[in-house]
Amino acid sequence: MKSMNLAAINLNLLVAFEALLEQRSVTKAAEQLQMGQPAMSAALSRLRVLFEDELFVRLGGQMQPTLKAQTIAPSILAALQQIRQTVTQSQAFEPTSSDRTFAIGSSDYSSFVLVPPLLEFSHQAAPSINFQMIGFEKDSVGDLLEQGIIDVALGVFPDPPRQTQWEPIFEERFVGIARQGHPAVKQGTMSLELFAQLSHALATLRRDTIGEIDKALSEQNLERRIALTTPHMMVLPFAIASSDLVAALPRRIALRLAMVCNLTIFELPVKTKPWMVSMLWSALSNQDEANRWLRCSIKAISQKIETR
Repeated sequence: MKSMNLAAINLNLLVAFEALLEQRSVTKAAEQLQMGQPAMSAALSRLRVLFEDELFVRLGGQMQPTLKAQTIAPSILAALQQIRQTVTQSQAFEPTSSDRTFAIGSSDYSSFVLVPPLLEFSHQAAPSINFQMIGFEKDSVGDLLEQGIIDVALGVFPDPPRQTQWEPIFEERFVGIARQGHPAVKQGTMSLELFAQLSHALATLRRDTIGEIDKALSEQNLERRIALTTPHMMVLPFAIASSDLVAALPRRIALRLAMVCNLTIFELPVKTKPWMVSMLWSALSNQDEANRWLRCSIKAISQKIETR
């Protein structure tokens, strides 16, 4: 079978074929495409050479399609429709009618903070859009973004992977939590000596018992007892509520769960550095309209999160 050189085909010829098929007139087809009749006649001539057939023959005052034109017409019309749909979809994203599913790489913390307001926002602005929250290892986040497995990633990225774009969305810091009525907490504060003497709980993904608090304590020649470690940050508020343990927790989680878990929040007696929660996405999707909508939505939501 002879192979056709597609590079030699002008897409406009197929559009001209479609117009001729609809109008059955060179003049009317030219008017439909807003081009001169000589140009349409020239397009028909090129089509005849391309397909090695007359394609349209004047009969009864109209340009009637030949058997070959009738045979190739369904495929050409379907191809043009597919091209139009593809171009339209790539150029316009309408959140109010889209049913797209966005995959967001996120930890328990960022999901807890951002998912509720994101759902509330999308219920109004994009009611048919779905979200899939996906956990990830930081070493693999670049590949997940590049392969399109996730659309954006949320977290702390001190060294973002190559070929990614990065934007900070809000700052976070630690506060202390203890059960309500804990004798060591006085008016929202705790002395450094008592803090070091108490038993602590620590959320860590690493299999060790060293956190930012331990580093700060060591600078003052102090150390604490870690009575509980867990990789699940959301366990801490409930564990603290039913014991005399204390813990450091990101402020936004502590604020939201203090009433639910009957917790007291106190300022830590040691200094810890705040950190920036950021949004990461692939350079491949930087200009994608849907991805841009998602990023703008997350950023807008982040700016409204309660930070008192």
